[in-house]
Amino acid sequence: MLRFDTLRLDTPRLRLRPLRPDDAPAVYALHADPVALRYWSTPPWDDPAQADELIGRDLKALAEGDYLRLGLQRHADGRLIGLCSLFAFHLPSRRCELGYLLQRGLWGQGLMHEALLALLDYGFGVLDLNRIEADIDPRNAASRRSLERLGFAEEGRLRERWIVAGEVSDTALYGLLRRDWAARVGAPLPRRG
Repeated sequence: MLRFDTLRLDTPRLRLRPLRPDDAPAVYALHADPVALRYWSTPPWDDPAQADELIGRDLKALAEGDYLRLGLQRHADGRLIGLCSLFAFHLPSRRCELGYLLQRGLWGQGLMHEALLALLDYGFGVLDLNRIEADIDPRNAASRRSLERLGFAEEGRLRERWIVAGEVSDTALYGLLRRDWAARVGAPLPRRG
């Protein structure tokens, strides 16, 4: 059984770690920002209790290995500035989906790229995944560039897939294969077991 409740991944500027109850104000601020959530699959939050609920669900899911959501904590000041996740695991196919969200004032500094490099390395290396997928709004040019910079390829579009707060949007589907990641990082990835 997978367990993620003690997982820590460190990068030069960040620690990726499970969320804690005292992260609730930062988690709420991330999800309440209408600009940051412009292309998200849910409307911005309007109740701080939603952060407590998310953290509670995460603590259970991490212990049971259902999904992996980690907070991005800056080494410099200890602030929680974003989230990244691997979810919708389909273990027989060694596949999952990727999600991420970063505090708007820190966009463009390479922080999410740094975090996702570590998360993808963990997914393809330790978890032995064969494929990681991402689903984005095709109007989100910054997210598209982030995925392509990591090696993801656009594999298709689903028309009018999401309706969020009455707004209909398409989905661009992206995929990254283990073999492409291994070629990109320049070394064979270890296999589990």
